Amino acid sequence: MARASLALAVVVAAGRVAAAPPQIASAEHWVEKDGIKIYLWEKYAGAPSGKSVVVLAHGSATAGKESFDLQVPTKGSYSLMDFLAGEGFDVFALDTRGFGRSTHPESHFTTQQASEDLDSAVDYVLKLRGAKRVNLLAWSWGTQYGGMFVMAHPEKVEKYVTYAQMHVDSPDIAKRRPRLETFRKNPYIVIPQAGWKGRFYSLTPADANDPEVVDAYAKAAFEVEKKTATSPQLDMVTILPMVNARFIPVPTLIIHGQYDDVADLDGLFTFFRQLPNPNKRYVVVPNAGHMMHLQKGHLVFQREVADFFRTD
Repeated sequence: MARASLALAVVVAAGRVAAAPPQIASAEHWVEKDGIKIYLWEKYAGAPSGKSVVVLAHGSATAGKESFDLQVPTKGSYSLMDFLAGEGFDVFALDTRGFGRSTHPESHFTTQQASEDLDSAVDYVLKLRGAKRVNLLAWSWGTQYGGMFVMAHPEKVEKYVTYAQMHVDSPDIAKRRPRLETFRKNPYIVIPQAGWKGRFYSLTPADANDPEVVDAYAKAAFEVEKKTATSPQLDMVTILPMVNARFIPVPTLIIHGQYDDVADLDGLFTFFRQLPNPNKRYVVVPNAGHMMHLQKGHLVFQREVADFFRTD
């Protein structure tokens, strides 16, 4: 009988810091449905044809490009998109409605609508590349609309990585509940540049962060997210759980940092056990928190993700 594996990654691949290869190309795409324009940012090495496709679903604060393709001078290893492109994948990151370059509705939108945005983006990518399925990585709030998408359209997904997935008793979700009325009254809020740095340090030791990376992320987020949607917060404090593990039939990797204030073993292992596909993994990465892909544990994170997507 196939056995699920529970792994704890404990060795950081030191010294593997290199600038993005010059042959990595990028392209912008737009998907329009029902008056909503969805932005897609793509990266690949060489030519995009014939590659396995990866789609990245961002969280509740910054859009896809700023989340997954952060460019930091002298710190070339932090772009997840560059890494995956260098590993031979054709990589797309979307901005759901309300984020980045995509349409910003005047009023609240729902996590369900974000899952429909992801569905539209995936359909576009499948047609563009002549592919049958995509690999999906979803981060934070993205695990909610990403998980909803997988439940509704498992036939479109080869493998699924749920990264930093929240649960009802997550410490950070508990901190958000007292702000419920603020979320309801204000579809958007403005976050100052310094305000983008907090999630790097919540429950995470300072030495797990590189100050240059934290500063670069805060600057990029502030420049793009002129107003930040509260709709994800509203749903996360009122309708969790939004995803049922029993209806996630595809191979799945649950991964989070050891210091994550949203995801933890106590809150997620029951979800892991209920996943029906025997090809499933649970990985905890050391020296990282909720911003793991931009913290010092990012090299282990990147390798775990690429290996999962690549392995049969």
